[in-house]
Amino acid sequence: MSAYKRIRNILFKFDPEIIHSITETLLQKASSLSLVQEILIKNFCYESEKLHNNICGLNFYNPVGLAAGFDKNATLIQGMGALGFGFLEIGSVTKNAQKGNPKPRLFRHVEEESIQNAMGFNNQGSQKIASRLAKSYPFVLPIGINLGKNKSIPIEDTLKNYEEVLKDFLSLGDYYVFNLSSPNTPNLRDLQNTTFVGELFLMAREYTSKPLFLKISPDMPIDSLLEVCQKAIDSGGSGIIATNTTIDYSLVCSPKNIGGISGGALRNKSAEIFKELAKVFFDKTILISAGGIDSGEEAYKRIKMGASLVQVYTGLIFKGPCLCKNINHEIEELLNKDGFLSLKEAIGVDLK
Repeated sequence: MSAYKRIRNILFKFDPEIIHSITETLLQKASSLSLVQEILIKNFCYESEKLHNNICGLNFYNPVGLAAGFDKNATLIQGMGALGFGFLEIGSVTKNAQKGNPKPRLFRHVEEESIQNAMGFNNQGSQKIASRLAKSYPFVLPIGINLGKNKSIPIEDTLKNYEEVLKDFLSLGDYYVFNLSSPNTPNLRDLQNTTFVGELFLMAREYTSKPLFLKISPDMPIDSLLEVCQKAIDSGGSGIIATNTTIDYSLVCSPKNIGGISGGALRNKSAEIFKELAKVFFDKTILISAGGIDSGEEAYKRIKMGASLVQVYTGLIFKGPCLCKNINHEIEELLNKDGFLSLKEAIGVDLK
């Protein structure tokens, strides 16, 4: 049994949200000390020129990013940067601070190595988060801002709500993600339609030339999903992130009747959605894969399917802080095994 698994067995005896808060505090304090920061980088980062890539004008040291949801308030930029990620995505951030849904709202499914969350975009609001991010930005790694809708905002005012939160980050962040696919804000997923998505991306393009991404649900009918993605791209979108969490509760043995499921239980569903997406959009836009990725083998599979980048979150909880290092090391081994000189050569090779 690995050292982390022994520690994990103890941690999992406690409420997951409490453990996350403790981890956040410890990582903030540790990364504020330069000596500790150096130790973290030495032990948890994996460097190889083979893994470097330039996407949308941004330099990525490796293809493994932190998905939104882990660092909601941009408090862990330094800490997560020392754990070997190639890029970080903060949020989801809303214009106004909000507490999120009632607790308990975060649950583990240990057997399936999955998490079920009904957090509800709990965050400190865009102005406070932007002020904090300004102290770390620009950062050595690309930083994305995942943007969400306030629960209290009527559907008819949603476009304005997204406009306001985007405007608070125009001088910050390297790319933006519009999150219309969280199951934890009432009626949010209803906005995954061509009319609203077109308006949203056209609005954003009036303000910024930075990369814009749409994060999609794994639960949409594939034809509708492809139409919405096409509209995002036609309206100025730079790419698609697939996928968010699922509300297919049949994927775990003992589901709660709230929130979305991520992690191992989502893996196959997310991969299938991504495969269909890549058939249509590979080489036409940037594709980022997320959902159940917790090994170099799975990450490499998504890369060969057409992903320029991948994102992890739940795997970090179950596999521990060495996850990025292990994934990147394994990706390089698989590149060597297949005779590729660089990561770029492997992207979408299954479609060529």
